[in-house]
Amino acid sequence: MIFYFKTVVLTRILEKSSCMKKLFAEFFGTFWLVFGGCGAAVFAAGVPEIGIGLAGVSLAFGLTVLTMAYAVGHISGGHFNPAVSFGLFAGGRFPAKDLFPYIVSQVLGASAAAGCLYLILNGAGAFSTEGAGAFATNFYEMEGYAGRSYSMAAAFLAEFLLTAFFLIIILGATDKWANGKFAGIAIGLALTLIHLISIPITNTSVNPARSTSQALFVQGEALSQLWLFWAAPIAGAIMGGLIYKFLLQKSEE
Repeated sequence: MIFYFKTVVLTRILEKSSCMKKLFAEFFGTFWLVFGGCGAAVFAAGVPEIGIGLAGVSLAFGLTVLTMAYAVGHISGGHFNPAVSFGLFAGGRFPAKDLFPYIVSQVLGASAAAGCLYLILNGAGAFSTEGAGAFATNFYEMEGYAGRSYSMAAAFLAEFLLTAFFLIIILGATDKWANGKFAGIAIGLALTLIHLISIPITNTSVNPARSTSQALFVQGEALSQLWLFWAAPIAGAIMGGLIYKFLLQKSEE
């Protein structure tokens, strides 16, 4: 009886330890995504002559996911994005009971990174809330790049479609039938491509945690528009998960 009790207690301790490691992995992975991707946009995108521009920022976001996928993906699955967690759940790859803890860890990690970016930027007295995309926020119905202003419907469609395809790529690249060693590369390059397409449209979200973290500091219109950058990516991710599960996933042979 005593042996059984000790075994049960030890099992629960190990389960809690494993769970905490997953949540820490999601925290640090999402921190790196926001610090690296949004940091590239804030500090390096517009530097005269030596700035990295749209292509550089797109690559920065892709590299953050690629590097953390290999660093901690084996611990937590490497979501770093609430929409990805929802999409993996829809695709049958993630349990519902872990959704809320993962999302909390992701939002906290993203917000911590945004706080660090704010402190660094404010150290030069350069923090600003003016204009579309201030502090790497997402936006719609505001004049942005190339003088264009995309409607709410256009922004929703772009975020929906891009997140849906992102999930199809993630599910396909991590399928047991695929070569998992290259999954991180495929996923990182997919996020790079997504940013190349949609930075001029919405400043690219496809990640509610990333959108929330920046909007918390800019507030105003960034906060009032934040609903779209939760609703569209999550809806798109669920659609992508369902498409892969029911239309693309290879059946057992």
